[in-house]
Amino acid sequence: MKHEALNLARKLELIDEQWTPKVVAEMNDYQFKLVKVEGDFVWHSHADTDETFIVLDGALRIDFRDGCVELGKGEMYVVPSGVEHKPFAAQEAKLLLIEPRGVPNTGDAPAGERTADNDAWI
Repeated sequence: MKHEALNLARKLELIDEQWTPKVVAEMNDYQFKLVKVEGDFVWHSHADTDETFIVLDGALRIDFRDGCVELGKGEMYVVPSGVEHKPFAAQEAKLLLIEPRGVPNTGDAPAGERTADNDAWI
């Protein structure tokens, strides 16, 4: 077995699209996904799981129906299961998401232009 560190910056260089998470690793049933985001996402929730957002570069605001949380580089937030939310980035932000395998990025929202393929690895 070859032991090699995963370089997140190099993996991010391989991503050209916005709002299309790419899997870079798995731990048990959880996936670590890199994504570049800019602009508004869709209102959605994940009924059966929490969702972790870690900002690697830039800034992210996560809107809730009763407020928001603003994250900068090096900050993280866990959205509890069942809580409706909508991520937004005024300028491109680079994120690491942690969530169970098979979770649609748009959660319970109808499939649309922001819905990404699951299990897309880079």
